[in-house]
Amino acid sequence: MNKVKQSAKEALARVKTGEVILVGGFGLVGSPLTLIEELTKADIEELTIVSNNIGESGKGLGKLLLQGKIKKAIGSYFTSNRDVGAAYAEGKLELELVPQGTLAERLRAGGAGIPAFYTATSCGTDLGRGKEVRQIDGKEYVLERQLRGNVALIRAYKADTLGNLIYYKTARNFNPVMAQAADYVVAEVDEIVEPGELKPDEIVTPHLYVDAIVKAEIILTKEGVEHIHG
Repeated sequence: MNKVKQSAKEALARVKTGEVILVGGFGLVGSPLTLIEELTKADIEELTIVSNNIGESGKGLGKLLLQGKIKKAIGSYFTSNRDVGAAYAEGKLELELVPQGTLAERLRAGGAGIPAFYTATSCGTDLGRGKEVRQIDGKEYVLERQLRGNVALIRAYKADTLGNLIYYKTARNFNPVMAQAADYVVAEVDEIVEPGELKPDEIVTPHLYVDAIVKAEIILTKEGVEHIHG
């Protein structure tokens, strides 16, 4: 079961207009930049993007935003890209702001088959307005619903050809939970090895969650500069 694809284009051929796409990353760290770049070339639009943030201005998901392909963004930290605020002010983008821990838990719930859960986070604030509130042991909690996607685009450090994944330090961020919460998962990686070369105890995302693997062509240096390599 070799899941390695020859190109990002091949791996993303099934992505359609109007779908919900989960995208890993925190800023640009742990973000699948090669896969995102391919989305900018694809004939798709009206996407709902679930990600911590929408990249940076003209970089990562920020490039997709400037193309007008994102209809709605669900995330935690939009101010890293001023283009997000501008698009929202102009009525070109819908936003759903979700506390960071709640975002991670909604994704985890989506992968675990849990339809909803209660949390004290956002209770009594504008973010909790209009949501069901329940009192448990004398304290109020807000009902939050699971998040799932049609597609997840994730970034890992190394994969074997079966799709087992390991991550590099904090680049792990949202990637593992997103891999569990989508119908179709594409992993962009730096290195691909044969089955058995990854130690069982270092595998974070098991192969059963991964449908396709793509070799990264866009990376970030310590200075945050993108480089393309073959």
